[in-house]
Amino acid sequence: MKIEKKPYDKNKSFVNFRSIKRDENYSDSIRKVKIILYDKNKIKSLNNREKIIVKYLKKDLIENKKTDRPKFQLTPNITKEITLLENKDILRYLLHRYRYDIYPLIQKMDDYPPYLQIEPTSFCNFRCVFCFQSNKDFSKRSNGYMGHMKLNTFKRIIDQAEGNVEFISLASRGEPLICRDIEKMLLYTRGKFLNLKINTNASILNERKAHAILQSEVKTLVFSADAADKKLYSKLRVNGKLEKVIANVQLFKKIKDKHYPNAKIITRVSGVKVSKEQKFDDMQKFWGELVDQVAFVDYCPWENVYSSEINTLKKPCSELWRRMYVWWDGKTNPCEVDFKSELTPGDIFKNNISGLWKSMMYQRIRKKHLSKNRKSIEPCSRCYSI
Repeated sequence: MKIEKKPYDKNKSFVNFRSIKRDENYSDSIRKVKIILYDKNKIKSLNNREKIIVKYLKKDLIENKKTDRPKFQLTPNITKEITLLENKDILRYLLHRYRYDIYPLIQKMDDYPPYLQIEPTSFCNFRCVFCFQSNKDFSKRSNGYMGHMKLNTFKRIIDQAEGNVEFISLASRGEPLICRDIEKMLLYTRGKFLNLKINTNASILNERKAHAILQSEVKTLVFSADAADKKLYSKLRVNGKLEKVIANVQLFKKIKDKHYPNAKIITRVSGVKVSKEQKFDDMQKFWGELVDQVAFVDYCPWENVYSSEINTLKKPCSELWRRMYVWWDGKTNPCEVDFKSELTPGDIFKNNISGLWKSMMYQRIRKKHLSKNRKSIEPCSRCYSI
């Protein structure tokens, strides 16, 4: 399938988004936020950087004043996430969410990445047409990119992140539920982060894994599915069977409703928009009874950036100020499009998360992007992410 390549704006990755359950109350969220942002005792305990963020949050959300930076907004997804938080956690959430949403737009950073994406495994049982896994240079075992993260490596990362990073995702180049230690990994993260997310194609989701996800207090569970009919699904998600995925998503919902009725988790079906054949209305009708949200994200040319032509993009890639990736072997990377890790600043065995985030390699890449000279860096010169 030939897919058109165009700039992929990481700040606006949702092409379509719909919350199926209308229990999100924007006014109620604003009321909670207002009370917290004007709580002098809470604000007093913050450091100077956090107090500055609170000032901008007030201007953006309460006072509706113009500022010298991009405006922070309560999107439907953020509103939903706030409704699931304890009141004591809302301020902490807003501080970290502001860093995640706004810092990449103004190229600002501090000691830790706003978001940490951890790869439990690089193996996958699918060969989606828009993914690295369709590239044999990557998926061929003898080339050294395939592996499972060791549990001790995972614990090392989590121990460093706890208290410093609040948004964690367990997914990247592979299918996380394939990892042999995924259930132990999930349980190890319990209660340590405000937003723990996991993406899965749901093909091997079973009862035991469903319980592990719910017991670990995952906040967002994303089922990756791009279509509402078997033919198109199989065309996009090679090796996948839609009927199996549906059965597994139904199983998860049944377990959640029966055993964890008060679980504070958002479920979402999210597809990559690559074809005019994909209809969002069909997706909503098809998946709407099973999940809280349905979305399409924009297509980013993940499958093989290294063989793409050099493009003329000059705008900096916002990911350089948003998140850091940690592969199964402990190697870190500023970008998942660079699945061969040509831009790696190092690994978590010789350095720590903060040191890697502020490393000379990371800073060199940021400076190149800011000077509109991304063409001098491979594979940034061929990438469409901004």
